Amino acid sequence: MSDQEFTVESARSASEAGRLDDWVARFLASDGSDNAELGKELSGEYDDWTGPVRLPFDRLHRLAGPPDQPTLDRLTDDDEETVEAMEESVDDGWVPPPFVATWQDDHLVLEDGNHRAEGLRRAGQDSYWCVVGFDGPEARSRFEAEFE
Repeated sequence: MSDQEFTVESARSASEAGRLDDWVARFLASDGSDNAELGKELSGEYDDWTGPVRLPFDRLHRLAGPPDQPTLDRLTDDDEETVEAMEESVDDGWVPPPFVATWQDDHLVLEDGNHRAEGLRRAGQDSYWCVVGFDGPEARSRFEAEFE
């Protein structure tokens, strides 16, 4: 994944151009993310995107994480190594790409960025930039009422 191609700034530019959905699909298909299948799935289900917006970690329903955090799955030893490397990179000045989240049943699901979220959390941050997908205008309105 090219950190220079998939940045908070490039996501903001894509959003301003009305192309955030394309940015998400390209980002998820890129080297490093290697999640083109998720990109296709999200493109089919979520046709409205906003962001990047800074969101607190405690509002994200994370799919994977350590035992002391509310997640659906636990990190494996390989995941731990990845997270530790990301934490060190953040401490050294790395600015990760935004997370990809979706608004489902009036809560945020972190679709892509679970390792980055944990690395940032361990580096002392409590929020980060996200792009958020919606399945319709009503969902987006509920999100905006709660977060903006």
